[in-house]
Amino acid sequence: ERLTPTNIDNNRRFEGIWTFDRRVSEVAAGLLLQRILGYRPELAAKIEQAQHTYLETLPVARPLDSPFANPDPFVQRLITYLQAGQYKLIKANRSLLLKEQKERLLNSVTTAIRRSLNPEEILQVAVERLGEGLGVCRAVIYRCAETDAVAIISHEFLNQNIFSLKGLAWPLQANPLFQKVVELRDSLTIDNTLEEVPLLQQDPSLQSLARRCSILSWMLVPIFYRDRLLGMMELHHCGSAPTTWHQDDLALVEAIATQVGVALIQAEAYANLQELNQQLEALDRTRSNLVAITGHELRTPLSTIQVCLESLATEPDMPAELRQVMLNTALADAERMRKLVQDFLTLSQLESGRIEWNTEPISLTECVELSLSHIRAHHRNQALPQILNLVTHDLPLVQADGEWLVELLAKLLDNAIKFTSPEGQITLAVSKRNAYLLEVTVADTGRGIEPNRLETIFDRFYQEEGALRRSKGGTGLGLAICRQIVSGWGGEIWAESAGKNQGSQFHFTLPMVPSPATEVRPERPRLKPPSRSPRRKKLA
Repeated sequence: ERLTPTNIDNNRRFEGIWTFDRRVSEVAAGLLLQRILGYRPELAAKIEQAQHTYLETLPVARPLDSPFANPDPFVQRLITYLQAGQYKLIKANRSLLLKEQKERLLNSVTTAIRRSLNPEEILQVAVERLGEGLGVCRAVIYRCAETDAVAIISHEFLNQNIFSLKGLAWPLQANPLFQKVVELRDSLTIDNTLEEVPLLQQDPSLQSLARRCSILSWMLVPIFYRDRLLGMMELHHCGSAPTTWHQDDLALVEAIATQVGVALIQAEAYANLQELNQQLEALDRTRSNLVAITGHELRTPLSTIQVCLESLATEPDMPAELRQVMLNTALADAERMRKLVQDFLTLSQLESGRIEWNTEPISLTECVELSLSHIRAHHRNQALPQILNLVTHDLPLVQADGEWLVELLAKLLDNAIKFTSPEGQITLAVSKRNAYLLEVTVADTGRGIEPNRLETIFDRFYQEEGALRRSKGGTGLGLAICRQIVSGWGGEIWAESAGKNQGSQFHFTLPMVPSPATEVRPERPRLKPPSRSPRRKKLA
């Protein structure tokens, strides 16, 4: 039976001998030399020389009265005990030295990764210090979650003459070792992958992976933080003979994994803090814009309403025609204020996610006609550009919320009218983007948009001419509302323009209703025209 540290009787363990008998010394020396020869065959010449020098020479004769010819037994036993104590002391010092080296390694890794708040730098420092400290052939660290199918290896330490795995897609879902680690929430070691290991035997592809990567001994240590898997640390021994993973080495790697997990969470918290700071800065800018735009937009109509009401109150003899002009002016500015407040409420509801979307198969053609009717009614006292409707009745049904779709089209048309002269033209068109999506386009020949502002025009309170010096009224919320509406059904919205005075085109996508070619097409539902305040019941 092979002796291991668990089945040796410490009271009977051999710790060395002290003898004056040359024959005992020669036999012991011969046994030790043969054992050395078995471990280190390359030392055969030196071992043969030692045997010839010390074991084959004739012993020196000692005088009969020499104390070494017949030493005192008590002296022999005392010297034996002294040598045994010296051996234990040396062994204890060696163990303390190893522990000190591992603690120094752990402290150096901890200090290095705590100095950085960059996750990539943390992982690279950890894998390099770990590989150098333990002297393994290969050490890798990769980020992953429990449900990931694969992970890309981007952090690696390599010893000499070991090929790299960096950039490879490492299997996770199809990896029994990874799944076992996740299941047990603990580390896993394999001393020899060539032996019949059950986890390897049940998956030939994993055996093939171990052979391709020359993995002879394998260690997997998970990186957890509060039971959340953040990544995995793997150590590979790729030498000609397997190695035995000691418990001290495993404990060291687990301690490093714990420190890496804490450092990664700190880095994520710092990144989240930076993002929150950016959001706070954006909110502060939004607040400033809100105050400026609201004050500007409310002050003018309020002043007009006040003047009209004061005139009506103080001039009882005012002609009926002028009195009607005053009333119409006050009503128009009151409607302008109502629309401003409604836009604020609409965008707030959309961004908060409290909208209940009622998607259903609807006719895009009817939605376009309803939005055109709404626009003409709203601008009945204004000269409008020519509006060309190219949307035909043979289009497939779309899956969307009808009322919000009408609101979206109305806002895009209103935006086009605002920046297009009465001599210009607005075009509504639809095309099939693919087998699942329709692309709706609202194009105009108006002012156009600078190419570098095609993305920012969808931001809240965006005003091309500035908040307080623009020639066109509005809050800068219309396109932001359009983006939120399109996002509600998972679509896309974008703008195109060749530049100033080159016109602009606004596009958005709509999902079509999937139906076989042989299926009887359902009757298109009729939509009621929107009221002056569309979607009030959804915003309440």
